[in-house]
Amino acid sequence: MSIDSSVVKKIAHLARIRITDEEASGYEKELNSILNWVEQLNEAETEGVEPLRSVINAELPRRKDEVTDGGIQEAVLKNSPTSKYGCFVVPKVVE
Repeated sequence: MSIDSSVVKKIAHLARIRITDEEASGYEKELNSILNWVEQLNEAETEGVEPLRSVINAELPRRKDEVTDGGIQEAVLKNSPTSKYGCFVVPKVVE
C-alpha cells in the first residue's frame, strides 16, 4: 500500500490540521515508511504461536474469596467527627 500527497492532505483535513505542500510530502514519506514496516511485520510466521499474556510465565498468588466484615469498624470510624450511627456521616450535597 502506498500513500500519495492527496491522501495525506485528506487525512490532514479530516484531522483538522492545516499543512503545506512541503509538509505533505514529508508526511507522505513518513507514512509510507511506517506502512512498509507494517507489511514486513505481516510477513512474520505466527502460525501456532499463542498470544502473549506476560513477558514472564508466572502466575500471581491467589487468596480465598471469602466475605468478611473486616471487624475493624471502630478503628475505621475512630477519626470520623460524627460516627454515632456506626457509619460515616457527611453533609447533604443534593437538594
